[in-house]
Amino acid sequence: MLKEFREFVLRGNVVDLAIAVIIGAAFGALVASAVENIFTPLIAAIVGKPDFSELTFSINGSVFKYGLFLNALISFLSIAAVVFFFVVKPMNTFLALRKQDDVTPEAESPAEDVRLLTEIRDLLAERRP
Repeated sequence: MLKEFREFVLRGNVVDLAIAVIIGAAFGALVASAVENIFTPLIAAIVGKPDFSELTFSINGSVFKYGLFLNALISFLSIAAVVFFFVVKPMNTFLALRKQDDVTPEAESPAEDVRLLTEIRDLLAERRP
């Protein structure tokens, strides 16, 4: 049983998954820090209010805390923008440039006379017994 467990743990995909989780957590902390320390103060400078959690209204004694929803929405959009503009877009540009470098030019089609001679050769080869 211990041998099977060791084989399971040492499989490449388990180690790769563990590394991905660790890197993902670190990357999530990085993005959250960028949003909290850069983009939220920027939004506060533009809008004049960094925190909307106090915004509420009530109907028949029920309190609707739409400010908390606005905070979550702004946070989500900020995180999505950071990921898109600082990770996805540069990665797509890098991959497009790399793909252009990897593309080999297509072989030119043979000239008309060469194509005709090739067809004649093939026909003659078919007639031979």
